[in-house]
Amino acid sequence: MTDTESLIQTLKDRSLLLLDDDQALRSRLGRALESRGFEVRTADSVAEAERALNERVPAFAVLDMRLEDGNGLKVVEAIREQREDARIVMLTGYGAIATAVAAVKAGAVDYLQKPADADDVVKALLATGEAPEPPVNPMSADRVRWEHIQRVYELCDHNVSETARRLGMHRRTLQRILAKRAPR
Repeated sequence: MTDTESLIQTLKDRSLLLLDDDQALRSRLGRALESRGFEVRTADSVAEAERALNERVPAFAVLDMRLEDGNGLKVVEAIREQREDARIVMLTGYGAIATAVAAVKAGAVDYLQKPADADDVVKALLATGEAPEPPVNPMSADRVRWEHIQRVYELCDHNVSETARRLGMHRRTLQRILAKRAPR
């Protein structure tokens, strides 16, 4: 079966698994995807997603990368074992090149930063292989730097000294950055 034939077959089956531990995002995105013609099944944990896969393997999946009980990559692999033509998009609040590469290697077709717009998710799910369009309003370099610092700060349990050590910057410099508002 060619890639085009596989995509046409997948498009006939509009079943979709939405895995995210954020209740508000899950319900909002679920409703938006249903309004765009998908048959959405939601899950809030890796264990719940695996139970859903035992009942039916979806043609599409939108999966969160980091969850309380594991990693969304485990679900990507479980879907790929049962259905090679599934179209999977990873969502994450912690955008990093290493995790994006891991998601694509595991079988995801795209990797989007949270909060993702439903239209962007649908575009990623239905993309046919051509390069994606650049974002209309990309984050500035200052904003990307600020987001990275915030992520490391969160991962260090809000310990300024440890965060500064890991980022290779002076603790006072980090404190000044953390005291400021996020750049646009």
